[in-house]
Amino acid sequence: MKNLTVKQQIFFEKLKENYSNRALPSYDKIASDMRFKSKNSVKQYIEVLKREDLIQNINNSLYINQNQFGANLIMSSVKAGFAGIMDDKIEKRVSLDDLFNINSPSTFIFKVSGDSMQDIGILDGDYVIVKKTSEARIGDIVLAIIDNEFTLKTYRKDSKGVYLEPQNKSYPILRPKFSLKIFGVAQGITRKII
Repeated sequence: MKNLTVKQQIFFEKLKENYSNRALPSYDKIASDMRFKSKNSVKQYIEVLKREDLIQNINNSLYINQNQFGANLIMSSVKAGFAGIMDDKIEKRVSLDDLFNINSPSTFIFKVSGDSMQDIGILDGDYVIVKKTSEARIGDIVLAIIDNEFTLKTYRKDSKGVYLEPQNKSYPILRPKFSLKIFGVAQGITRKII
């Protein structure tokens, strides 16, 4: 984006905001949505963005280059203890969509309710990213259906069979009375702090 004028950058950011990773609509529609008087202006902006590889033609449809989405990944670690100097080297752009394969039809995001997993850092109000699967390994964090109730717990097994373990000593382990099905395995969590 170094070679873009300020107006071109603003146009591009509005395209990202309005259309995200969907195919771009017609120049007429973009002109209407972005309150341009003429589709020719839109065409000129799009041509510049195509030359800069910010917009790509895929199967006769225009898309914003996927490398333009996501957050900047800073390779320096951030100390949570005492303050330290951070080396501001941007390694690449990362997208939660790509990192957790969120665009996959088998990936779901659920909001956590309760504190039964707080000892491993999964807190009330967090969002857990779950890949749908009926199979889990012992020790996986799973979204399970136990006796027709959904719950997020650690999948365990002992001599009595499989069970679900909370990660908070205030809660008992859960053994199925009738059934235990795995809905999916947790892939990660995200938290809004503001």
